[in-house]
Amino acid sequence: MYRILITDPISEKGIELLRREPDFQVDYEPDISYEDLLKVVKDYDCIITRSRTPVTKELIEKGERLKVIGRAGVGVDNVDIEAASMRGILVVNTPGANTIGATELTICHMLNVVRNAHVAHNSMLEGRWDRKHFMGTELYGKTLGIIGLGNIGSQVAIRAKAFGMKVLAYDPYIPREKADRLGVKLMDNLHDMLKEIDILTIHAPLTHETKHMITKREFDIMKKGSILINCARGGIVKEDDLIEALESGKLAGVGLDVYSVEPPPYELIEKLKKFPNVSLSPHIGANTYESQENVAVIVAQQVIKALRGQTVEYVVNAPFPDLSVLTLIKPHLDLAEKMGRFIVQWAGEGIKSVHIEVRGDISQHFHPIASAVLMGILKEMVDFPVNIINASYVAKDRGIAVEELTSEESADYKHYIKVMVKSNGSERIVAGTVLEGYIPRIFQIDSYRVDVEPEGIMLVFENKDVPGVIGRIGTILGNANVNIAGFRLGREKKGGIALGILNLDDMVPEEILEELRKLPNIIFVKQIVV
Repeated sequence: MYRILITDPISEKGIELLRREPDFQVDYEPDISYEDLLKVVKDYDCIITRSRTPVTKELIEKGERLKVIGRAGVGVDNVDIEAASMRGILVVNTPGANTIGATELTICHMLNVVRNAHVAHNSMLEGRWDRKHFMGTELYGKTLGIIGLGNIGSQVAIRAKAFGMKVLAYDPYIPREKADRLGVKLMDNLHDMLKEIDILTIHAPLTHETKHMITKREFDIMKKGSILINCARGGIVKEDDLIEALESGKLAGVGLDVYSVEPPPYELIEKLKKFPNVSLSPHIGANTYESQENVAVIVAQQVIKALRGQTVEYVVNAPFPDLSVLTLIKPHLDLAEKMGRFIVQWAGEGIKSVHIEVRGDISQHFHPIASAVLMGILKEMVDFPVNIINASYVAKDRGIAVEELTSEESADYKHYIKVMVKSNGSERIVAGTVLEGYIPRIFQIDSYRVDVEPEGIMLVFENKDVPGVIGRIGTILGNANVNIAGFRLGREKKGGIALGILNLDDMVPEEILEELRKLPNIIFVKQIVV
């Protein structure tokens, strides 16, 4: 008999699903205090929570029988993932459960802005009859640009086409076949899309690639009188530049459900309320009865599969049943993840395929190592938890082809990991090994032989192999108060092209990167954080 405790309110549909299982005993205690939970958790195989219940290390340690922690929602900030993983406890969540709710809220904001519906409503309540004041525009015939053609973006596209809109999309991680099936034109370049659209809607995660993806530069490219809708994540749009675009008239309207700080500061709302063509909501994309039912049903399904030992799609952590194996290969898993994080930033947008080789005496642990590589890559692309168990599922969902090769043979090192990615016609390579059982090193970047510690902030640059280049870079970084912690150089031949890697103590500001890129004999500069 499996005992399940639900510690936060969830829809009755999810509870019913669990209670149908003949060997499940389900206790529903949505108001249980943390102190009382500490006393009873030892009797349960699974707990299901939302955001109210803190699932701490203390709680996990007292959960002697715990096998599964179910999070009814996406965020797992209230769960100690490391403590659960060390105990071999699966943590599952429910990404995608709010797809339709978020989709419909996007359309709601879009209609509010083009037809002034929210403002007209308020004017009626104030006793006014200003028909001429509320002249709007139609969605029919307009061009919609979608950033992010995942679950929500795809559903928005379907509904936009029903309104008679032309739909363009920018998503470097989605196969063109998917866009074709939706009748959407997939653009290779964001700025090319921005030039053509009347309305922009965002459905991307907040990652290093998408943070401040939309700034004054992007607004300047858009048509005068464009409309922006963001029901995805705050921080993708730079809010100061958004205000400026409204003030200048570049934007004719804005619909926002998300903000870089939530709740948004009073000052931001005061600035936004000056514009009648702004539609705001307090991050309610998932606030529908149906979405909440979906959350409950999906978490129940995940818990059932997990307790039955079946494949679980939405696993947040990556426990190893044998902790001695975890200890044995942890340095290689750490290296593999850092190599993944390195190569996705080195390659840039649009990774289409990943080739992973694991050679030598670690080849028997190929699958967790390969998954760790994917985990490192995907963590830079998505804003939900990715781990060794679900990395391959997420890669498949993102349309990334994964090729795997393993062999006990290893030429130069006792063992090594090699990763090659293809993106937008280019190919990038990184290879690394663990020396003396605990020292991670990258020994190859593309065609260059190097000896690099994959740690922290790295400035990677290609340059003509002539005197004075490194000195000029050092001077610029010094003047910017950026300290160099280490330096490595690789080159194909004397006087040819060289690859330099600086380990830094501080991030390099964008304006300093631009200054470095303008130096004579510099070919390429990129800042990478691993």
